[in-house]
Amino acid sequence: MTLAGRLFSGASLALLLTLSTSPALSAPAPVAAAVQPATAAELARLVNIPYERFVLPNGLRVLVHTDRKAPVVAVSIWYGVGSKHEPAGRTGFAHLFEHLMFNGSENAPGDFFKPLQEVGATDFNGSTWFDRTNYFQTVPTGALDRALFLESDRMGHLLGAVTQEKLDNQRGVVQNEKRQYDNQPFGLVDYLINDNLFPPGHGYRHSTIGSMADLDAASLDDVKRWFTDNYGPNNAVLVLAGDIDTPTARRLVEKYFGAIPRGPRVAPVSDGPVTLKAPVNLTHKDRVATTRIYRSWSTPGLNDLSSVALEAGVSVLGGLSSSRLDNALVRDEKIAVSVMADLSVFQSVGVLTLAADVRPGVSPDLVAKRMDEVIAGLVRSGPTAEELDRARRVEIAGKIRATEAVGGFGGKAVTLAEGELYADDAALYRKRLNAWAALTPGAVQSALQAWLSRPALSLRIDPGERDLDGGPLGGDPAAKGAVIDRTGVAQSARTPRADPVMPGAGKVPALDFPEVERAVLSNGMPVVYARRASEPRTLVAASFDAGTAADGVRDYGAQSMMLQALTEGAGGLSSREIAERSELLGASVGGMAGADRSNVVLDALTPNLAPSLALFADVLRRPTFEPAVVERLRGQQLARISAEANNPSAIAAAELSKRLYGGAHPYSVRASGAGDTEVVGRLTPADLKTQHDRWIRPDNGRLVIVSDRPLAEIVTLLNVSLGDWKPEPSIARGAKAFPAPPAPSGNRVVLVDRPKSPQSVIAAGQVLDARGGDDLLALQSGNEILGGGFLSRLNMNLRETKGWSYGVRSVIPETVERIAFRVTAPVQADRTKDSITEILKETRDFTTILGATAEERQLTIDGATRELPGQFERSASVLNGLSTLTEFKRPDDWFERLPERYGAMTAADMDAAVRRVIDPARLTFVIVGDAAVVKPQLDQLGLPVEVIAAPPAAK
Repeated sequence: MTLAGRLFSGASLALLLTLSTSPALSAPAPVAAAVQPATAAELARLVNIPYERFVLPNGLRVLVHTDRKAPVVAVSIWYGVGSKHEPAGRTGFAHLFEHLMFNGSENAPGDFFKPLQEVGATDFNGSTWFDRTNYFQTVPTGALDRALFLESDRMGHLLGAVTQEKLDNQRGVVQNEKRQYDNQPFGLVDYLINDNLFPPGHGYRHSTIGSMADLDAASLDDVKRWFTDNYGPNNAVLVLAGDIDTPTARRLVEKYFGAIPRGPRVAPVSDGPVTLKAPVNLTHKDRVATTRIYRSWSTPGLNDLSSVALEAGVSVLGGLSSSRLDNALVRDEKIAVSVMADLSVFQSVGVLTLAADVRPGVSPDLVAKRMDEVIAGLVRSGPTAEELDRARRVEIAGKIRATEAVGGFGGKAVTLAEGELYADDAALYRKRLNAWAALTPGAVQSALQAWLSRPALSLRIDPGERDLDGGPLGGDPAAKGAVIDRTGVAQSARTPRADPVMPGAGKVPALDFPEVERAVLSNGMPVVYARRASEPRTLVAASFDAGTAADGVRDYGAQSMMLQALTEGAGGLSSREIAERSELLGASVGGMAGADRSNVVLDALTPNLAPSLALFADVLRRPTFEPAVVERLRGQQLARISAEANNPSAIAAAELSKRLYGGAHPYSVRASGAGDTEVVGRLTPADLKTQHDRWIRPDNGRLVIVSDRPLAEIVTLLNVSLGDWKPEPSIARGAKAFPAPPAPSGNRVVLVDRPKSPQSVIAAGQVLDARGGDDLLALQSGNEILGGGFLSRLNMNLRETKGWSYGVRSVIPETVERIAFRVTAPVQADRTKDSITEILKETRDFTTILGATAEERQLTIDGATRELPGQFERSASVLNGLSTLTEFKRPDDWFERLPERYGAMTAADMDAAVRRVIDPARLTFVIVGDAAVVKPQLDQLGLPVEVIAAPPAAK
């Protein structure tokens, strides 16, 4: 997250807006019942990414898409090399090399992120997958020259900057990344699925991160050969999307990339789907909350349009909220607490996986039997026309949302690059949408019969001590890799570039935050609104002064359970009917409790706005809290609590909150809001209704809206559905209490013993004498230098210099009451004590002898100022910004005034703000790890160490 992003993290609604993948809505009010939703064909026409294409003489393919909604350009470069191209003994190379690409090039030495932060880049990162490695950043239009210089320098002039020291460091970082993911519940499942679904030597068998042994074996010569073989311009696709036109793009791309010579030809690795000779059945144990049952098959890849029919079938089986597995196993029979369905479609193969979490006390064999019967039923008869129509609408709505942004991990640039690299057709997204539009139930049935009638991989993970070591997993001694044709390619060093001087930052326009408008509904409920006309979408957040703080400690979990129940029966519709209505509209609604506010957010396609708002109103006003539904939700929430008790990061965060705030403070509970088992176990439907009537009421909330439609039109629709909503007269509005948190007298260390953990999770913190509504700009800026950003002292020390961690961050979430400074550091177990020592050293230095330097101050101010225009490209970001302005009573032009305030901020201001509230001598440390490995190290710190057992469910 960028600094500007952290400035409204306290009231963030972004997480809620990800719920669109599993929508749930309520019944429409009678006034909107006659409104017909837009057809799927009408919605599909809203997805349009026009582009122009050209190819340089060196083979670099370039795609240009013009989108002028913000003064930013997404730069996304995709190389046709991924883990499937790795030979035996070199698994993990593609991903390891991705890390090295961020360690500087010949004409841009130092960390790649620094020159990007200087210009205010957003959405910058890289990723590796089976088929490709990509690198991306969204930059202000004036900084495009710099971004292209940087990308071209690491394409054409990298080897002189690759050293043994950098390789050793990034090898450690990647190995800690592997430990971090392996350490999670179900963290070894992907290895097991791929190892058993594909035969030795298959390109999709070994994992992208590789095995520890292969990572250890990587030599400097191996790494350099990997670069010269795979990183030529003829093996890459460059996409420029945003505030750019083709003539400008051609001129700049030719300038920066034109002189880079062609590289070798990388032969395609086209390993396809595999039919198992017989069913494969595996059972393993892991530190998990409940048994999970998997069924997996390999299926066709992206260029086989039958994969579209399979996507639809998987959606009907387990992807939709109204899916058959949801209805049968979760809603009706209540033998599973959740189901999952995924079809990952790669270039030449797909991996289809269905899963169910067994409800505690239910026989896993029964769940497996019923799961197989539901799958067989759909394979035998196919979906109904109504099921297919809902799946189609959800797919199209998801594509509309995904292509709002020009860049990042998704967005328009990714959509175009994927098609060009995998299919030589940037418009592949359109072909697949057309295939969705043409699907029939019979076509889906045929695809399911062709692929799911084959032998399946059946995997079962039971609770218990983990019986596998993740270190050796992920490799493949039989991996074949890609054939490299070096004919005609010069093996000598590449010539120096003619333009070795990095371009400046360029001119960045001032932020033009959308005009903030206000209104009041007929019932007095306030409305805060901003218009974004760039896409046909309306976001409505009903935000109430509640949150987990409304529970306190005594009722912790009530708010979360009540919010979940809102979409499980309302306005005369059942949970299943609600899900079906939402899918028909391509809309989503979900409730979630933050620390201070409870939010119910509607994400609607504007063509379906009227019926979507009517559904939204029923969710808010008329939830039913039926006893059978409450019992089902209770089981699901208890399973969620148990899952958190098995997650080392969640354990660390929860224990730290309890230690920082004390047992009575509402912030002392887990931030997730899942609750306490005793509380959740006793909640009744009447309790949930009382919770709703006390907190979810018009005199306790406001509506925050971002839409392409004018405010007057929105208010008219809202008055129809919400204008007569009144509080329950017999129920008093809720009130919260915030006792003073305890004041620690010194450092303390709490070790949570989690035996056999491959990594330690360190969480450290201190409650500060400040609140979210205070002026925290200098404090947040100082924290950006200390631990908030990638280039921060903590992260550069523990990750980039020492290689002990995949990433270290410090944050200061902006809560209404006393805020806290928190550090999170997952580290390799044998460096736990050393990592704590370094955290203390960096924090002490900043607060005493080594405050912000002039260079750090300038980098932080430049980045925070110049990233602002790109920070609000997405509608969800505007919604978050509006929510923050309202929550902390900030002026409407607060964001637009930030550049002036940053410019006036000195390094001394940052130092003073940090030193005023952060005291390293009062930091509390919580470590979740293996006491046998960690305790002897901690004893050397000279600090009091308390050892406690991990939560029972984690044993």
